[in-house]
Amino acid sequence: MLRDQYETVREVADLLKVSEATVRRWIKNGELRAIDIGKGWRIAVSDLEAFLQGHATMPAQSKPAPPNDHYQG
Repeated sequence: MLRDQYETVREVADLLKVSEATVRRWIKNGELRAIDIGKGWRIAVSDLEAFLQGHATMPAQSKPAPPNDHYQG
């Protein structure tokens, strides 16, 4: 963790195109892990990646073909 790169709330907000208030809410709600170093919150890049991965949608499952009700045998 010491070798992680850290981002500020503003940098994360700019990167994700959201407000700083949104990033701070994610931190407050425990959704986004952050470290309070006294001058503000810092977010490890690895924690940001985990947050994004946890909020990603899952790929759609392929649906089986519907049964053929028009059997002509």
